Amino acid sequence: MFELFLCSILTILPDYLYRRYAQGKRIGREITLYSMWYELRWGITACLLLTVSLITMIFYFHPSTRNVTAIFRTVTILPETIGRVEEVYVEVNGKVEAGAPLFRLDGSEQEAALETARRRIAEIVAETTVAQTELAGVDGLIQEAQGAYQMAVDEHEMKAQLVASGAVSRREVERLATAIDSRKGAVDAALAKKETLETQIGVLFPTQKASAEAALAEAQVELDKTLVRAGVAGTVQQFALRPGDVVNAMLRPAGILVPENAGRSTLIAGFGQIEAQVIKRGMIAEATCVGKPFTIIPMVVTDVQDVIAAGQLRASDQLIDVQQMGQPGTLTVYLQPLFPGGLDGVPRGSSCIANAYTNNHDALADKNIGTFRWLFLHAVDTVGLVHAMILRMQAVLLPVQTLVLSGH
Repeated sequence: MFELFLCSILTILPDYLYRRYAQGKRIGREITLYSMWYELRWGITACLLLTVSLITMIFYFHPSTRNVTAIFRTVTILPETIGRVEEVYVEVNGKVEAGAPLFRLDGSEQEAALETARRRIAEIVAETTVAQTELAGVDGLIQEAQGAYQMAVDEHEMKAQLVASGAVSRREVERLATAIDSRKGAVDAALAKKETLETQIGVLFPTQKASAEAALAEAQVELDKTLVRAGVAGTVQQFALRPGDVVNAMLRPAGILVPENAGRSTLIAGFGQIEAQVIKRGMIAEATCVGKPFTIIPMVVTDVQDVIAAGQLRASDQLIDVQQMGQPGTLTVYLQPLFPGGLDGVPRGSSCIANAYTNNHDALADKNIGTFRWLFLHAVDTVGLVHAMILRMQAVLLPVQTLVLSGH
């Protein structure tokens, strides 16, 4: 409507002034409702053509969209294990800091496993003490076995010398030789027992203790999982958890945590695909939001997504007909405030209207630019003012449209 009014000033009004003052035709006499088309046909035709051209130029080089949202990410409050809630530390809409406890599950099973691991460590320590005591006793047995062995050797040597004189029988000497072998076996057994005890004390028991300590640490981790903490600072929403509720990480989350700074710095806009060659990173933009009426927020395009979500394909067991993707998608554009605090006061998730403006300053500064291109680029930059005025009119009319004309 604004474009039509502007174009009519440049086309229909001069045509009427010519008819009125050059030809002497007046409204109500020569120019009536029935003869208006014939009398002002050149102005009306030029007005329609100029309006269509102006609207096309404005919306192509200075695109606009109503698909703008202050999107924010939420964090689902989930425990790492299934359990029954024993204690709740926060309420709905409560503010929490990072690491603050939210609720605690019943940890009796984990506490029992933790106590079992502690007892196992104590048992291994006791076994080590017993082995050390046995090791001290084995030293005495070794000395006793070595003494008995030496006595058997001495007696055998003495009686072996008396065999020739006939004072000792050969069978007695053979018995003493067998006794020496027996005493030698006792010494070897005592030494082997000592080596076994030393291996147990030096290798086996420390390894078992390390395994038990690892089991203790694992049990402690499982017990710590029963206390659910906030991963980031934010606000707890939809948190209707009460003691006795069963929480399941797969089927029944506890609530939602809205991060403190989520949605405070970026607007995400969906522009038409036809503007893909116009919208570039660094373009100046403006936005007005329903949650903050009568306010124009200067923005800048920080990123343009190079894919359109409507064309994505996920592998499945069925062939995809391209007709199912016939609905055109939008070009996702990320907008950030041009000045710090630009989105302060805008509720997260608020719907907005945004304009992006083409800037040809660098092209116009080129000394080799042609005259027609110079005029065209000047016209492109000039009509951006029209779109900026339209956005301000929308910002003024937005509350009226939302509260009155929408019927709510």
